[in-house]
Amino acid sequence: MKKTAIIGATTNTSRYAYAAAERLTSHGHEIVPIGIKKGEVQGEEILNLREKPKVEGLDTVTMYIGPQNQPEWYDYILSLEPKRIIFNPGTENEEFEKLAKDKGVQTERACTLVMLSVGNY
Repeated sequence: MKKTAIIGATTNTSRYAYAAAERLTSHGHEIVPIGIKKGEVQGEEILNLREKPKVEGLDTVTMYIGPQNQPEWYDYILSLEPKRIIFNPGTENEEFEKLAKDKGVQTERACTLVMLSVGNY
């Protein structure tokens, strides 16, 4: 299974990031929720994005913060050394995608929820 960081994790049950946490765990993937608000999701504490927590053994980063809020986190997210970054609808960012690809990180413009539902996560 793929250890996945959810950037923009939230306890708000109406948000897609919350649904992604639920769906990822129900499919057996380990999640690392990272966000700016405290709380927990699917039994995992939301790590404080501002503290730039170190995460080892990451496969995937799935983005749930808009492109206007991403630049200050580029270096941090790339320092996690993910194999891929999924840019969910509304998070697409050509600049960040190029930076990631230059570091050898696969990028996908896709929906984590759809990928899980069709079995190509």
